[in-house]
Amino acid sequence: MTQIQNLAPGVTLRCIQDDRFKHGALSIQLLRPLSRQEAALNALLPAVLLRGCRGYADLRAVTLKLDDLYGASIGALVRKVGDYQTTGFYCSFTEDRFAMEGDAILEPLTAFAGKLLLEPLTESGAFLPAVVESEKTNLISTIESNLNNKRAYAMEKLMRSMCGDDPFGIPRLGEKEDVAAITPQALYAHYQKILAESPVQLFYVGSQDADQVARLLKPLFPGRQAIALAPQTPFRGGQPSETSEALSVTQGKLCMSFVTPITIRDEDFVAMQMLNVVFGGGMTCKLFDTIREKLSLCYAIGSSYHGSKGILTVSAGIDFEKEMQVRSEVLRLLQDCREGRISDEELTAAREALRTSLESVHDSPGAMENFYASGALSGLKLSAQQYMQQAMACTARDLARVANTLQPHSVFFLKGVTA
Repeated sequence: MTQIQNLAPGVTLRCIQDDRFKHGALSIQLLRPLSRQEAALNALLPAVLLRGCRGYADLRAVTLKLDDLYGASIGALVRKVGDYQTTGFYCSFTEDRFAMEGDAILEPLTAFAGKLLLEPLTESGAFLPAVVESEKTNLISTIESNLNNKRAYAMEKLMRSMCGDDPFGIPRLGEKEDVAAITPQALYAHYQKILAESPVQLFYVGSQDADQVARLLKPLFPGRQAIALAPQTPFRGGQPSETSEALSVTQGKLCMSFVTPITIRDEDFVAMQMLNVVFGGGMTCKLFDTIREKLSLCYAIGSSYHGSKGILTVSAGIDFEKEMQVRSEVLRLLQDCREGRISDEELTAAREALRTSLESVHDSPGAMENFYASGALSGLKLSAQQYMQQAMACTARDLARVANTLQPHSVFFLKGVTA
């Protein structure tokens, strides 16, 4: 059960008390409206903050401090959740009850995380230039590495082309040209702005009492006047499009998108998630079983449902000349779902796949933090157990009903260079 406390204006703490694990988890997230102007700044900021703070002048000093805290870790945490982007830290630590007698871990760790967040190293009213340039290089390298993952690259191109003015098309880490343009002065000004006005989401998983965790975290955010973010919205993107790009690749990447008014905030969300599993979300799904196994039209294929926005995507690795055949089969199999042609075997396999996925949510503190913290930002009102109960009750008729809300939107095809 998640316990929720408001520690200060715009500061919310969510706690799950669980004593099954040796390690606990804590996330500190500043919430921002996802925008092209801020995305790169928000992605870069936590990496710079983690390079040092007052009393810990470099990465070596930070590392030694964490080693003293029984090998705790603090890493950058940047998420894209619907209309929001988060920037902050994720902490993993040994539970106090496993420390030597007289030692504490959580209290000094939260204090140190607060120092990293609130007492950064500065020079002449800006972050240290050498640190900023170093982390810019790292972030640009990460962004450029996506080009090596052609499936992810093609999906990102599809999202950009279909979303138009909807912020969901903005990459989680921003654009590399925006990263390159960041100055130490601009980043520090942005840091001061978002620290003063951003809503803060804190999430803790561990054995400590929620009131004790609140006592430790409340001093980090005194006297704030956070600006409330606009509520999450369904997809409101651009006009449907069909685009392609030629690169030196040996396998084509076909990406298709469909839109629905059903989001994670709606009663039919679980039925739509179940439909996604039946349609393309596993090894027993219609797309894999028919297009890959029976027709041999692709090397890999699957679908994903982005519940925060109401977007379902299909991604396939194919031979270049099979694009139209695969597109036709995808639409035909979706029509089968719309007409209720879903077998008992498919429904049972989907239920078991979703059950396994939801049961794994409670396998580790990190998995719980990811599920419940991201769910809170999306507007999910269900626990993993409630989610599972609804999934087990879904019928083929329920899936057919939600399938009829899906409308084809856009297509992107990554093809080879013509000789």
